[in-house]
Amino acid sequence: MADFELADDFLPIYDVSDAVATVADSDRESAWRALVDVDLLKLGREAPVVGMLGALRMLPEVVGHLLHGERPAKPPESMRLRDLPTIPMYEGGWILLGERPGEEIALGLVGKFWRPVIEFARIGSAAEFREFDEPGFAKTVYDLTVRELDSNRTLLSGLMRTATTDEYARRWFRRYWTFGVGSGAHILVGSLLDSARRAAEGGPETQA
Repeated sequence: MADFELADDFLPIYDVSDAVATVADSDRESAWRALVDVDLLKLGREAPVVGMLGALRMLPEVVGHLLHGERPAKPPESMRLRDLPTIPMYEGGWILLGERPGEEIALGLVGKFWRPVIEFARIGSAAEFREFDEPGFAKTVYDLTVRELDSNRTLLSGLMRTATTDEYARRWFRRYWTFGVGSGAHILVGSLLDSARRAAEGGPETQA
């Protein structure tokens, strides 16, 4: 597996971790461009399982809007990794923790993910993510990397890592992770990497 420097920096101690990887028959630069250019919304539309998992993640927030008499935000036409930090957390956004251009990008999220309507922490920067320790929350890092194997083969890897801030949150998150969320995260990131691989190799990004 590739080294995940940003995950090790922001979340060196954690409760659960999972990783997935694929090899692209392409140079590293092409693989990196393909990775950061994957349209996450298109991926969800064209890969039914990914779309379903994404919808399930957003469903509590949509219900919350409706319960308060609010219209859910209209989704953008496209969404790529670098777009996620510009979107509020309750609409699917993440915090950009860091980027090593051409090699690694890491995104973070802090919330009570196990609740029917997810409660997100009020943080907006990588520094706040690093220092956050309020009881009852979980901190998650998704770290995506590319590493050259040889002149025309590149390893694309994804790491999903979560730490909780106290024992109460740890118990609830472990239940949440065990009852399918861990495998869902694995499928989501695996599909993202496969889409990037196909694009880097010159094929279609997504498949049904």
